[in-house]
Amino acid sequence: MARMACSQLLPSMAIPLKSSFLNGSSHQCLRLSESTHPVVLIKRRFSVAKISMSLRAGIVGLPNVGKSTLFNAVVENGKAQAANFPFCTIEPNVGIVAVPDTRLHVLSDISKSKRAVPASIEFVDIAGLVKGASQGEGLGNKFLSHIREVDSILQVVRCFEDNDIVHVNGKVEPKADIDVINLELIFSDLDQIEKRMEKLKKGRAKDSQAKVKEEAEKSALEKIQQALLDGKPARSVSLSEFEKDAITQLCLLTMKPVIFVANVAESEVAEPENNPHVKEVIKKAAELNSGVVTISAQVESELSELPLEERTEYLKSLGVNESGLGNLIRETYGLLGLRTYFTSGEKETKAWTILTGMTAPQAAGVIHSDFEKGFIRAETVAYDDFVSAGSFAAAREKGLLRLEGKDYVVQEGDIMLFRFNV
Repeated sequence: MARMACSQLLPSMAIPLKSSFLNGSSHQCLRLSESTHPVVLIKRRFSVAKISMSLRAGIVGLPNVGKSTLFNAVVENGKAQAANFPFCTIEPNVGIVAVPDTRLHVLSDISKSKRAVPASIEFVDIAGLVKGASQGEGLGNKFLSHIREVDSILQVVRCFEDNDIVHVNGKVEPKADIDVINLELIFSDLDQIEKRMEKLKKGRAKDSQAKVKEEAEKSALEKIQQALLDGKPARSVSLSEFEKDAITQLCLLTMKPVIFVANVAESEVAEPENNPHVKEVIKKAAELNSGVVTISAQVESELSELPLEERTEYLKSLGVNESGLGNLIRETYGLLGLRTYFTSGEKETKAWTILTGMTAPQAAGVIHSDFEKGFIRAETVAYDDFVSAGSFAAAREKGLLRLEGKDYVVQEGDIMLFRFNV
């Protein structure tokens, strides 16, 4: 039996780690869409191999709405060019962003960890879409293919007036801008569905199981096709779990969860609700069952150039307590149904991203697949209890540490120590 906290072995039980653990990929991204129930998808993927819960969020929108400015600001290694003309971004720019979480550093201090490792999100800056993108306008087909590769869509919507920055349609009109993007995604999905349905008509299932799956796929595609023709996204269609599973491989664009990022001027960042454009975005988002975050790309850009100690003062001068990045990431986590649990010890304190509903063995599998296969039990303590106790040992003495089995559903903020058979 081995006892482990994170990737750190306790000194009293030190045994060498397998090379596959040390050299395993740390950048494989979870491909998550609403076409498959998140927990079902994760269970299937975990049964095959260990994956990293790194998420990809694609930043999209019309040209000149602030996509690349936002990307450069929130991504530490962002190198996207920002210029006042359409299609400035041709290839998608990619950057990793640490998920802000004050709990991580509190735990690291308590455990006297040598390092603190945050969870991360991968942001992808995708070039601006225009009307006709699904037919190739503005290199649209290439851009749409980039969107298929992300887990969620962050649609930046311009909510500020500035005569010096050209709007591709001549005026700032959020609803119209959102409709342009959504229609292009719908047209692209319709085209893909039509091609797939033609292929299904020609194909013949080899066995009864394949035939059942084929019928489920046809049923799902017919329902989604009708919704798309009515101007509704695929994610709005009610499907059975079997139907969802049957169309997963299509990676439909309108199946992906969407957050509208209302980009406002610096002067409006404290009271965005007074901006009529923001009100328009909120109303449209409610119709489309999507999230909304208000952010000022310009403020984020200025923040990124300031020393850390000066950022808080700058935000206070604007009348806000934190940057828009924290809100953006929290909304993304909420939309995708994600949770964070921690492992903490002298070597490191680390935040791990899982899906809501994951059991203790599945959560252990995020660290390494062997942890899930050989799972025995998890020593678990809630974040507040751990902080008040001051250590695992103290939490155990006070009866705050629980022994949880295979059916335990991991809660937000749990600190966990896994027991497993190697």
